[in-house]
Amino acid sequence: DWLEREKMKSMIIMQVHDELVFEAPNAEVDKLTGAIPKLMTEVATLAVPLLVEIGAGPNWETAH
Repeated sequence: DWLEREKMKSMIIMQVHDELVFEAPNAEVDKLTGAIPKLMTEVATLAVPLLVEIGAGPNWETAH
């Protein structure tokens, strides 16, 4: 929903186990990487913390 509300061109292209993979224009990478951790960690209240790590790169391998 956030991507649509913000009129982002970025999109989730796949989920691999506990990872989300986005395809994003370079101009949106900073906004995306700034917002995703907050959105992901506040989605539910749990007894254990939810941790979010972000990597960015031209492909999945270099993003790690």
